[in-house]
Amino acid sequence: MAPVNPNQHISHKFDEEMENLRNQVLKMGGLVEQQIRRAIDALRKLDMVEAEAVSGNDHYVNGLEVTIDEECARILVRRQPAASDLRMVVAVIKTITDLERIGDEAQRIAKMAINISGNDGVFHNRYLGLMHLSEHVIKMVHDALDAFARLDPDAAFAVIRDDEKADIEYQSVMRQMLTYMMEDPRTITESLDIMQAARALERIGDHAMNIGEYVIYLVLGKDIRHISIEDAERDVLT
Repeated sequence: MAPVNPNQHISHKFDEEMENLRNQVLKMGGLVEQQIRRAIDALRKLDMVEAEAVSGNDHYVNGLEVTIDEECARILVRRQPAASDLRMVVAVIKTITDLERIGDEAQRIAKMAINISGNDGVFHNRYLGLMHLSEHVIKMVHDALDAFARLDPDAAFAVIRDDEKADIEYQSVMRQMLTYMMEDPRTITESLDIMQAARALERIGDHAMNIGEYVIYLVLGKDIRHISIEDAERDVLT
């Protein structure tokens, strides 16, 4: 019988820990994505029960962030990872911070649903621009998590490019709300709540973009946070 190599055992255990870390991030991401969808559905239907459920579930997101952060700290202390493994731990720490903030924005959207419903408001057809924005940023979050799962820098760059479209849609919603408020001052309170929801969605898009940037850093070792997308693609992909 061949002797057991203790270094091989340690390496295998470390690989398992890193894989578990990635899976925990994806679990947190799935929960956050669900929170956004439920918050938007609550806003569209003005469903106070669903909105309150979204708000109440935020502590699950926070709990996952704490758990994953603690595991990252243990890995750093025990394993002292180098090179790509260290980049993975750093990317995970940054990613879960953005996921937690996305969860906060979903909770904020749910609160807007509660506000409008509590004031006997109505979700008008004129708010469909907000729905388009929500579909876009939810896709950004999904695609960012998929890029993380597959370690795909091309998919990550696509998410970053999509943020510009999200910003354009956000500005369109804000202009529409300002127009409605000027035309009918009775809509001011409701329109302000819709604007808050739109702002939360725009921030979610920003956080999804951040996750895309972390994937690029993780896979390619390049920090592209403060350069244009055109320069980043030219420098990193060519």
